[in-house]
Amino acid sequence: MSDSTFDAVIVGGGLSGGLAALALYKARPDFRLAVIEAGKTLGGNHRWSWFDSDLDDRGRALLEPIRKTAWTKGYDVSFPNLKRTLHTGYTSMASGDFHEGICRVLPSEALLLGRKATDIKASGVTLDDGTRLNARLVIDCRNFQPSPHLRGGWQVFMGRHMRLNEPHGAEHPVIMDADVEQLAPHGNGGAYRFVYVLPLSERDVFVEDTYYADDPKLDRTALEGRIDQYCHDKGWMEGVPVAHETGVLPVLTGGDFDAYQREVRLPGVVAIGARAGFIHPLTSYTMPIAMENALALADKADLPAAQVVALFEARARRHWNNTAYYRLLTRFLFFAADPERRYVVLQRFYGLGQGLIERFYAARSPLRDRARVLWGKPPVSIPRAIKAMFQPGKPLRKPRNSDSPAASSTENTA
Repeated sequence: MSDSTFDAVIVGGGLSGGLAALALYKARPDFRLAVIEAGKTLGGNHRWSWFDSDLDDRGRALLEPIRKTAWTKGYDVSFPNLKRTLHTGYTSMASGDFHEGICRVLPSEALLLGRKATDIKASGVTLDDGTRLNARLVIDCRNFQPSPHLRGGWQVFMGRHMRLNEPHGAEHPVIMDADVEQLAPHGNGGAYRFVYVLPLSERDVFVEDTYYADDPKLDRTALEGRIDQYCHDKGWMEGVPVAHETGVLPVLTGGDFDAYQREVRLPGVVAIGARAGFIHPLTSYTMPIAMENALALADKADLPAAQVVALFEARARRHWNNTAYYRLLTRFLFFAADPERRYVVLQRFYGLGQGLIERFYAARSPLRDRARVLWGKPPVSIPRAIKAMFQPGKPLRKPRNSDSPAASSTENTA
């Protein structure tokens, strides 16, 4: 591509970047738009899921061109002392379908795949082959960047899509099956563990093993073995694997957001993705947040670039301030119970009202919800809970283990 001038250049083709591109193109089809993605496809190799209550009509309309799998009869959770079906609809989208849907909508010349941005400035982006894309608006949608200014732990996962020889018999998605062996403090330091299951068709099932740990190490052999055991216990061994995915996501307990924002800020560049701090501190759940940002960007894209930058920096600070409550609950999860007993925190939470649970995942908990979560007999000792309130957690530094792709995906399932 020769040197060109664009109305907007988006750097990063994950969930945030892809939604932003769709929203901009739908609102302003006359815009000259470019999406730069280092990978060969948009979205990488991931799956995103959400509750029906997460998106409004405008958000659902934006996703209309993309193939999805939907369950209208609710979803299940399972803990040692709680089994429950919640009756809100649930939807899941694979990154391959995300890529194909966006490719059908956007002009082919707008998608610069397999291209890396080597220099990102307010005036434009330089690619790895020296091509310069001048732009009125440059939008940073890259992945989360580990930083010593932020503190917490990690959500580590591996998912496997299986095509079975016989029907699996699962009716509902299982959002959280924590009635599995928990990880006691040996080897990996201990962690809260659960399994996530999506019955994609009569014989297709997606099984993901997830754990919350202090260490971002991703042990592929251990995860493969635990998925094998889970599938064996369910009678799902006769079949072939279709796809795998892995990820390491930040789980935030605290930090200095102003210092982090100064660290990752690119002057004059709009930042709307996970790198800008737009994640759920406890669940790393991003669909409703990414959708809100994409639609807000489309509404404000005609403003001068400096105003759009300031608007989203302010949104990021508000998001950090508004999610302090979830960071407190993350501290309870990590510090108020031994690793093999951390499930009791979530077990109690999933016994609460259905609407409260869904508002929690969308980071939209009003004061009454927050009070209800904390009211009543605590699932952990009060002295340990009080102590946990004041433990900041470990700095989220980049892992030294090359097998631990920290923040390789910042847009996980619910």
